[in-house]
Amino acid sequence: MTAPRYDVIAIGNAIVDVVASCSDELIEELGLNKGGMTLVDEDQARDLYDAMGPAREISGGSAANTLAGLSALGAQCAFVGQVADDQLGTVFAHDIRAVGIDFDTPARPGQPSTARCLIFVTPDGQRTMNTFLGASQFLPAAALDEEAIGGAGILYLEGYLWDPEEPRAAMRRAIESAKAAGRKVAFTLSDGFVIARHGDDFRTLIADRLIDILFANEAELAALTGADDFEAGLARLAPQVPVLVVTRSEKGAVAVAQGERAAVAAEPVDHVVDTTGAGDLFAAGFLYGHVKGEPLAMCLRRGAIAAAEIISHYGARPEADLAELMRQKLGQS
Repeated sequence: MTAPRYDVIAIGNAIVDVVASCSDELIEELGLNKGGMTLVDEDQARDLYDAMGPAREISGGSAANTLAGLSALGAQCAFVGQVADDQLGTVFAHDIRAVGIDFDTPARPGQPSTARCLIFVTPDGQRTMNTFLGASQFLPAAALDEEAIGGAGILYLEGYLWDPEEPRAAMRRAIESAKAAGRKVAFTLSDGFVIARHGDDFRTLIADRLIDILFANEAELAALTGADDFEAGLARLAPQVPVLVVTRSEKGAVAVAQGERAAVAAEPVDHVVDTTGAGDLFAAGFLYGHVKGEPLAMCLRRGAIAAAEIISHYGARPEADLAELMRQKLGQS
């Protein structure tokens, strides 16, 4: 097999994050689901934006955030996602290319507009996300570069994008292309609501051995396996996936690979500012270690360091030099 052109190619929602701090009272006044993610239509997105305080616009989307972390660490990455031919679409394309990620998906003309996620951050660091998916829901299989997918070491798929029909078909096609080329497929479950709607699909993908690396948090593990007890859920799912990674917030994370189990404590953080993107950057750190062939425990440690950097500031993209931070934390030259 030839060496991969990319370490990781990802398919996900192309979203511009709009992030603002707010009080708990505003969350209650607006009737928002604190700490959760709610889908909204374009009118609701406009109303919520009007209710926000001063905000920062940052290109986001779960898989794109993961790639930003990977690229900051030195990995070669490409992203596939749909934007509209509008101002936010231009912002997204500029931002993702500016961090060294190849992005060649053509912009979609007309409506709907580019996706955005309005993120309200309360004083405890919890992020309440309200997402208008817009153009990202209309990623066609025709937009895939199957040669690039076959030439990537890992195809990384975002569970959020499994919900709309058109990108779901594109992702199935991408899995076929990756597997035909002998490449690995990584999948992040993204959120409990996605599992509630498509859990049977995910269980079938797992049973058919189409997922090589699966990322979940504790709640998603319970939703997928039906086991409320963490150890029971882990024991049920781990034998079905070559690499299973489960994050546990302040309790750290656990990974099981071919019977080997490793765990890592959460990296200490002086002050949690914003938990947006913590899981995305954990995946970035873990995948970077994985593509470099590092031991399971080291992959987890990299994930914990990357996640800690993200939650120490607003936004889901690294602000510190992530590669240098890794060298300092890991004692590497």
